[in-house]
Order: sequence, then structure tokens, then C-alpha cells
Amino acid sequence: MKDLSKVIVRPIITEQGGIMRELNNEYSFQVAPEANKHEVKSAVEQYFGVKVTQVRTMNYRGKVKRMGRFSGKRADWKKAVVTLAEGETIDLFEVG
Repeated sequence: MKDLSKVIVRPIITEQGGIMRELNNEYSFQVAPEANKHEVKSAVEQYFGVKVTQVRTMNYRGKVKRMGRFSGKRADWKKAVVTLAEGETIDLFEVG
């Protein structure tokens, strides 16, 4: 991917993510499936102005869902967990 504006799809805000933020300074994002770790790191550093130390990515398969006799499938997606340098934060995730 050349366009960094399309790398980050949305932040993932969950209870487990809140614990990861407090203990390990880690933030979760849904990213484009074709994005690699270098692109995720560049995009987070560019848009949030922070220093990234580590990026971990996971690919998720979409679940098969049924509505009556019709079945369909949710889209496959990719998650990235980004670890920031000591003292860095992203204000988007702060609640309250």
C-alpha cells in the first residue's frame, strides 16, 4: 500500500484494550488487510505524532452467520497492536 491514509481503518476500543493501554502502553487498530507492519508503524507515527516501538498483527477470518435459511459471511479483517515508547499516549483512546 502506498497511501498511508487507507492503512488505519478504525481504532478498536474494548475492555481488554483498556487494560493493555494501562499496563503495557499498547493500542489496537483495525487495519487494511494488505497493510504490513512497516506501513502500520508509519501511519500511526504520522497521524498521531508518537514514537512506535513494536507492531504485532493478526488476521481474523469472518464468521459465517445465518438469517433464517440464508447464510452469509462477515468480511475477513486484520488487527494491529501497536506498542508506543515510554511516556507516549494517543488522546483518541482516553475516556473521561
